[in-house]
Amino acid sequence: MLQLNLHPAGRHFLQIPGPSPVPDRILRAISYPTIDHRGPEFGALGRRVMAGIGAVFKTKQPVVIYPASGTGAWEAALVNTLSPGDAVLMYETGHFATLWKKMAERLGVVPEFLGLPGIEGWRRGVQADVIERHLKADAAHRIKAVCVVHNETSTGVTSDIAAVRRAIDAARHPALLMVDTISGLASADYRHDEWGVDVTVSGSQKGLMLPPGISFNVLSPKALKASESARLPKSFWAWDEIVDMNRNGYWPYTPSTNLLYGLAEAIDMILDEGLDNVFARHQRLAEACRAAVRAWGLEIQCVEEACHSPVLTGVMTPEGVDADRVRQLIYEHFNLSLGAGLGKLKGRMFRIGHLGDCNELTLMATLSGCEMGLRLAGVPLRASGVAAAMSQLQASTRPAARAPAH
Repeated sequence: MLQLNLHPAGRHFLQIPGPSPVPDRILRAISYPTIDHRGPEFGALGRRVMAGIGAVFKTKQPVVIYPASGTGAWEAALVNTLSPGDAVLMYETGHFATLWKKMAERLGVVPEFLGLPGIEGWRRGVQADVIERHLKADAAHRIKAVCVVHNETSTGVTSDIAAVRRAIDAARHPALLMVDTISGLASADYRHDEWGVDVTVSGSQKGLMLPPGISFNVLSPKALKASESARLPKSFWAWDEIVDMNRNGYWPYTPSTNLLYGLAEAIDMILDEGLDNVFARHQRLAEACRAAVRAWGLEIQCVEEACHSPVLTGVMTPEGVDADRVRQLIYEHFNLSLGAGLGKLKGRMFRIGHLGDCNELTLMATLSGCEMGLRLAGVPLRASGVAAAMSQLQASTRPAARAPAH
């Protein structure tokens, strides 16, 4: 029986699109002694986190932080704003949009699921004009919310949220706009206030570089007003108590104390680098990764240039090549983990994460492992993707952004 060494020499390359690698600086912060979550020291930590996280979401509105995964924040967005039998418009861009829709059904909400049929719908972003037409046809305003995914982790497709807001406004429709940016936050440009989002959903384990266990709702005044009459059952997820206690840095129940230490450190790291620099770094790495895939002669999962994700790149394997077997070879030989194809794309693609605590050399090591693994799997490659990515990075290189000396 084959015995795998779970601790081989060197570092493990965790290049899935989340959970992403946790920097040492954040790990050290999480290791601080646990403190009294009702004491003054914790209140100061809570207020510090609240002050900083709004800058990452680009909002001045309340940010609710849950000790839960992103799935919990999905549920919180729905139960705080909707009532049993309410209609919602949801757009299918991939596996996670589909899971959010299934959750809505289980909660007693009635989703209308838009999108292109089959795999084609998982290769493109949200079509705002389709949403606009459906809302214009809803003269009775049955639809209470529009739910879309900003960065679809399963496919590597980023959608234009500002265009969705314009579509809702053009239709003169009162529906709330709810957006999942679980994998987009702190990696891809996101603007809760400027884009007119009513509820933003996110999580800790992607661009924020934390372990899983924290999730977020960002609330517009319109969403808070809707919560006053929403009749879906809620207790743990209810916004009112959390928003009230957060003003002083506390929670109505036990929060994730040590993860909040890590969140404070992550916010400092992101804001010290500068959000615009963070976004530019992710774009530069994504462009180099796509250059490698094209040089290999393989197909990028996202077929719309404007929708290519700065967070991950989906790689389609040739007909007859099991992408999961390729991933397994790469893991076993090079200690490198890549994301699997999910749902409709299982076995047909793998996903390269280039988010969070990632730089040029991280990406080059990842692409080297991918290229060697593809060759081991017998996949014919047109040229060296590693060389193509190196050329791309050399042409766009710049000094690393560093925090000012203290």
